Amino acid sequence: MHIRIISFTDRGHALARTIAGRLEHHHAEAVPRGTKPGVICSQAFSDREALVFIGAVGIAVRSVAPYIKDKLTDPPVIVIDEAGRYVIPVLSGHVGGANELAVEIADTIGAEPVLTTATDVSGAFSVDLFAEENGLRIMNRDGIARVSSKSLQGKPVTICIRDYPPEEHTDVLITGPADPETSWKDIASIVLCPKKFAVGIGCRRGKTFEEIRDFAEKVLSEHGINTADIGAIATIDIKKDEPGLQKLSEYWRVPLITFEASVLERVRGDFYSSERVLAAVGVDNVCERAAAAAAGIRYELAVKKTADNGITVAVAARGI
Repeated sequence: MHIRIISFTDRGHALARTIAGRLEHHHAEAVPRGTKPGVICSQAFSDREALVFIGAVGIAVRSVAPYIKDKLTDPPVIVIDEAGRYVIPVLSGHVGGANELAVEIADTIGAEPVLTTATDVSGAFSVDLFAEENGLRIMNRDGIARVSSKSLQGKPVTICIRDYPPEEHTDVLITGPADPETSWKDIASIVLCPKKFAVGIGCRRGKTFEEIRDFAEKVLSEHGINTADIGAIATIDIKKDEPGLQKLSEYWRVPLITFEASVLERVRGDFYSSERVLAAVGVDNVCERAAAAAAGIRYELAVKKTADNGITVAVAARGI
């Protein structure tokens, strides 16, 4: 996760540098003093990078307010007091991971995480966190409040899967990836479904996050595929450290899955073959084979290899 740490005083900036140094695996960065918060917030929301403010909660709220759009896509926002005593998730506690990040930061500096989301305070079941942890798409977001309300009242929350439909109304229904939302809304408070597609990506070394994201989303849009239905990004293992791919994984909030060339070579299917790619990486095709491998044995190649400016994209649909 990329993290921007904003501070306003010498004491705060010292704490920012300490945190950045202890969260190197997260690509944490202490923003230089004097940088306008609005500039950083605009970029962080655009790229879905985490924001950590060291200072007053009010400053953080005013800084991010113009950019807040959607609880399911907004980046995590956290506030820490200058003394480093309390770490407070302010935005995107569950789906964005702010609560989890706050606990991690608190552990690194010996602070107290202050979680204010109702289900966390009460130790109750959180359906949006359940969906995020299990790679499920929330089909009707209005159901989050209904299920949370029942959970907070201490009432049992019922969960049912499509193959065993309930005889009466259920709280959470997990459907197949091809099931439309309207098929089940009358018998469930919230409908969750597995994300349907895996996106295979190949790229030349050094391609930026923006280049990869813009091209991949262009391809998806042209084929009517919503990024909310993407369950994984897949590529060859020699690209696992490619910053552009890593950041796209964080941006879409999906795992980056990598395969060795020998594994990709064994994937069955009618794939585009390139002698140049074979000579370079040891397998004749990366994007199509990786997408198919990530989608599973009963995959369907929904988008064949599409290439531009050193980037290749293919999409495979998961079998049901």
